[in-house]
Amino acid sequence: MIEEILPHLYRIRVPLPQSPLKTLNSYVIKAKGRFLIIDTGWNREECRRTMFSALERLNVDLSQTDFFITHIHADHLGLVATLATGTSRVYFNEPEAAIINAARPEKRWQNFGVIYQSHGFPKNELEEAMAHHPSRLYGLKHGFDFCLLRDDDILDMEDYSFQCIETPGHSPGHICLYEASKRILMSGDHLLGTITPNITFWPEMENPLKEYLASLEKVHPLDVAVVLPAHRDIFHNHRRRITELKKHHRARVNQILAALDGGDKTAFQIAPHVKWDVDYPSWELFPPAQKWFAIGETISHLKYLEDNHRVQRKTRDQQIVFSLVAPK
Repeated sequence: MIEEILPHLYRIRVPLPQSPLKTLNSYVIKAKGRFLIIDTGWNREECRRTMFSALERLNVDLSQTDFFITHIHADHLGLVATLATGTSRVYFNEPEAAIINAARPEKRWQNFGVIYQSHGFPKNELEEAMAHHPSRLYGLKHGFDFCLLRDDDILDMEDYSFQCIETPGHSPGHICLYEASKRILMSGDHLLGTITPNITFWPEMENPLKEYLASLEKVHPLDVAVVLPAHRDIFHNHRRRITELKKHHRARVNQILAALDGGDKTAFQIAPHVKWDVDYPSWELFPPAQKWFAIGETISHLKYLEDNHRVQRKTRDQQIVFSLVAPK
């Protein structure tokens, strides 16, 4: 499905089969002699077929096309290696380019396994979750030569002049694009209108939730008429959505504190007490891949609480357990 959102700016809905996200919004900007594609979808046949068909209908010449990738997740980045040509520039952020271009990606997955197992994730479910993780199945399979962008860099596309706004939290180097004259915010996964971005554990981030909340405050003052997110519907009142997202994370923090009221628990034991917006009637029925995302988010919220001296951690039988800090 192709929609012209604004003059020379189009949205392609790229399918994400078996994902709760359903689709990715890939945006295409047409300028004289050059095209820009913002986010691409997975490196998976359904995504490839949709993208190539849509780009053909839009008369996009890939030999004259550049790419901007908001962040590292495979549903945004995975297809770029297939679409990019030798004349393409692929704009990306520095922290996540370093992750992609680091040696031995399997070693990184092994480290994730050790960390998640220390938080109580049963080994058999953990191995299944990692085996079916979208980044392993549909992401980049090798390093990539990116054009790096940083905070306040400008990306010009004829009628559109986008300012880069670094918004870490959902990922270590997430970047939004802001077009001040047209009051457009291309928000990637930083702001989503009807679902909440996953704020998960990252080895590269000291406190992901703290950074995410700071990034919400960073975009709050912007003069925005329309938000073009990476998933679901376009929306308009970004400040109201920021208020809702902050309220959501306060509620999640309180759910974790309530779970610890009964005594010490691992992150895996806490997660069933948290309200997750997924269509499964009980924690036991969550697929391992969904448990992976839930545990990562639980760990990030526990780190936020730990840094705010609300919970403390200790190691027991090679597992990390958390408990409430008694008020002074």
